[in-house]
Amino acid sequence: LRCKREIWRVQYALAKLRKAARMLLTMEKDNPKRVFEGAALLRRMNRYGLLADDELELDFILELTTQKLLDRRLQTKVYKQGLAKSIHHARVLIRQRHIRVGSQLVNCASFNVRTSSEKHIDFSTNSP
Repeated sequence: LRCKREIWRVQYALAKLRKAARMLLTMEKDNPKRVFEGAALLRRMNRYGLLADDELELDFILELTTQKLLDRRLQTKVYKQGLAKSIHHARVLIRQRHIRVGSQLVNCASFNVRTSSEKHIDFSTNSP
């Protein structure tokens, strides 16, 4: 992380997710809006690896923490996979366009990595 603003941005995103989950939880279970939007929200949380397959309920969204969202960032994934020596080195590699996700070159350290593309994080083809 570069500054507190990045933490605040993640906290704000988490607050919006929780607010949506709380709003859906106040509706009745058979409400079509709750069924449709709730399923979409849970599918998105599962795709980004924030909720496991056995946690696909709206109650689990309220239990999400800022740390879980920060662990899904590209900067953290590059460091955890051993492509960088430190978390700061990971940020530098990403900003200098040495990291790709699949075939897409990514130079944003706050890029949220999906579970499907997590295994495709690698050095770019023109990286020394």
